[in-house]
Amino acid sequence: MSVSVSPSARPAGAAPLPAVAHPVDAARWPDVARLPKASAARTAVARGIVRHALAGLPLTVKFRGGKTLGTGGPVMRVYDPAALYRRIGAGGLIGFGEAYMAGEWTAEDLVGVLTVLADNAATLVPPALQRLRGVWAVKQPQARRNTVENTRDNISHHYDLSNDLFSLFLDDTLTYSSAVFRTFPATHELLPAAQHRKIDRLLDLAEVKDGSEVLEIGTGWGELAIRAAARGARVTTVTLSVEQRELALRRIADAGFADRVTVLLRDYRKVEGTYDAVVSVEMIEAVGEEFWPAYFATLERRLAPGGKIALQAITMPDDRLRASSTTYTWIQKYVFPGGLIPSVEAVERTTAAHTGLTVTRDDGFGVHYAETLRLWRARFEARADEVEALGFDTTFRRMWSFYLAYSEAGFRSGYLDVRQLQLTGKGTR
Repeated sequence: MSVSVSPSARPAGAAPLPAVAHPVDAARWPDVARLPKASAARTAVARGIVRHALAGLPLTVKFRGGKTLGTGGPVMRVYDPAALYRRIGAGGLIGFGEAYMAGEWTAEDLVGVLTVLADNAATLVPPALQRLRGVWAVKQPQARRNTVENTRDNISHHYDLSNDLFSLFLDDTLTYSSAVFRTFPATHELLPAAQHRKIDRLLDLAEVKDGSEVLEIGTGWGELAIRAAARGARVTTVTLSVEQRELALRRIADAGFADRVTVLLRDYRKVEGTYDAVVSVEMIEAVGEEFWPAYFATLERRLAPGGKIALQAITMPDDRLRASSTTYTWIQKYVFPGGLIPSVEAVERTTAAHTGLTVTRDDGFGVHYAETLRLWRARFEARADEVEALGFDTTFRRMWSFYLAYSEAGFRSGYLDVRQLQLTGKGTR
């Protein structure tokens, strides 16, 4: 069943705005196709908060009917204000993202609009309501906790979408994490070298060399394992994505390293053995706060005496983590179920309380992630016809563009960072 999501009727005499209505598959996208239940009072409160916040931001917010808010800046066009307020009243930022998926608002410069919102994330909601977050904020569902039983489904939700989909916007290394560039702005052609530069820095942090025994938690499509094997290391790498494992095995074999790399379909908590180096790239974000102690305890158990751990992790400020850690977000609902971005302080607290590990290096490069995401989104949107040919509908494509733009805005505003961390055990210099 498809439902056509259309803007509200335009009042007589109002300046027209271009329509963005599109059919929404109600079976696939039930919460986009239908407006949520929300009381008139809650919707009215949301309307007041949204309009007050937008009025003071460096945006130009154009509403159907001719009303404009903001102090000037990137243009946000709101086609169905009533639907937007209702969605935000019922689901907060989840509703804001669903309104974009439904075509109820849009922006020519989506990253610009979202960057302004990210810059002001801490003050968009009045302090009194922030203190009552536990009352009004949607809580993370128990069914998405990253238990051993649930984690494979959570990972599959994202990484088993389609290898062909990811290949449309990633570079030939199929590396789905931040690159490290030499210059800005970058081009898509520079991505392979920038991804290898990132991987090599991590392998250097872990001191991977000829003869090293390496454990990688989170295989991706195998590029880091290939790069480590090319140094003469033996690599055991684990993933919970069936599709990723199949393609990683082919890529590793094609590179000539099938005898040096073992790819296991296994939860990180089920890995055995000890290793000279443990490497994990943007995996901790999928672990969930409840399981951070188990994650770091596993890293410690698998590390041989004198070994090094190298992690690449997206991070957020610690105060924002503490304020929002139990809130269910749009990203968790539609992109990464069960995940939570940590802070560096949270990593240090967890390792100090549950392990003998110490963070001995910490290098941030968030602006490089913003550039990486810009290149991914440009390529994804330029190949929209090919994405559609793979069976991904308009709602999915709006969702994916919003996800990439939302993430880029987080890094451009400084709300998010990405860091390479080196951890060592007790007695290791």
